[in-house]
Amino acid sequence: MSATNITLEQAETAVKAAKVKAVELGTLMNIAVVDAGANLTAFARMDGAWLGSVDIAQKKARTARYFDMPTGEVGKLSQPGGSLFNIEHSNGGLITFPGGIPIENADGQIIGAIGVSGSTVENDNEVAQAGVDSLS
Repeated sequence: MSATNITLEQAETAVKAAKVKAVELGTLMNIAVVDAGANLTAFARMDGAWLGSVDIAQKKARTARYFDMPTGEVGKLSQPGGSLFNIEHSNGGLITFPGGIPIENADGQIIGAIGVSGSTVENDNEVAQAGVDSLS
């Protein structure tokens, strides 16, 4: 049976892989990894990354963990008329655009999440996915 909470070593591995992808894309990112309880476990702010994205990266990671789905999917459900309309105002503020992704263990249990902010949502999501992929 796999662990039910991300370890610091795993979180640091995800951050490192995300930084590599960010450099490859020519972006400067803030990268946050939270554990299964949505507690910050690892964080990196690349030199020169936007200060305003520090909070966004952490909220993306927490949003992905709170709802166990990528933040872009939460965004689709939170549009006017959607089943989760206005949910971004809950939990002290959520982020409902791409860049936050749950992290699963080998048994498919969610053990944490990663959130990335600092560029376009497409780049944020690609960098976050690189962090997730580094743990599989």
